Amino acid sequence: MSLESRAATDDGGDEPDARSDVDAASAVGADAGDADRRADDAAPIVASDLTKRYDETLVFDGLDLSVDPGEVCCLLGPSGCGKTTLLHLLAGLEDPTGGRVEIDGEAVTGPDYRWGVVFQDPLLYPWLSVHENVEIGPRLRGEEPDPDLIDELLELVGLDGFEDADTADLSGGMAQRASLARTLANEPEVLLLDEPFSALDQLTKMELQDELLRIVDELGVTAVFVTHDIDEAVYLGDRVAVMGPVPAGIEHVEPIDSDTRSRDDEAFLSERAAVFERLEAVGLE
Repeated sequence: MSLESRAATDDGGDEPDARSDVDAASAVGADAGDADRRADDAAPIVASDLTKRYDETLVFDGLDLSVDPGEVCCLLGPSGCGKTTLLHLLAGLEDPTGGRVEIDGEAVTGPDYRWGVVFQDPLLYPWLSVHENVEIGPRLRGEEPDPDLIDELLELVGLDGFEDADTADLSGGMAQRASLARTLANEPEVLLLDEPFSALDQLTKMELQDELLRIVDELGVTAVFVTHDIDEAVYLGDRVAVMGPVPAGIEHVEPIDSDTRSRDDEAFLSERAAVFERLEAVGLE
């Protein structure tokens, strides 16, 4: 399957269109309002009444989260607040103590290539080339990788020309690009990203943030992005779900209503500053 057959937008540009207008006082997952950024086949995510406990430690209790098709939802919070645990529950990497997770109406009972996970560490196979790493997912499922798709993905993430490179020769940013392409080679309905850019230098981080937005729009996938960086959450997210210290769970949901994500746009910068204040008001420094 080619990338064009899965495209979410018609313009193909680098900048996404207007974001959805969501009532911040409502529960997470209010009505979607931006059809331009929603693919017809994008999958919704619904977590209902989630509880997670490790022995005597309660991480959160009765947590609800809905992510609209094609939306980027950022989970923002300090270290140890449970945001990675929540992402693992969405991915089926851990079982909830109580409650339920559904992706596209199907119960999540374990890992599945349809909900791809990108970790902070790229976790590439060092004995394989970049190209071989990207095509490993279909091979592990017993399928022959689509060579056209693999080539398109390498170009999409900016790694064309590095197909035969050893992973040891890649910079941190290039390794994350390869990791993202490897996840996309499974043609997932949902991307779940756990602070994938946190170990990178600022310039590389900003570049990959822009690349991620372009890829999400082009492929039309739903994304949940974990971060502890307010600036990153506001720049990437259609909505930002702020998690408090355990066992608070999600304390606040902030819609990002700007018509542009451009870092040079004065109106966006002004809104971002205002969002910082509102997020800090709920206890996130």
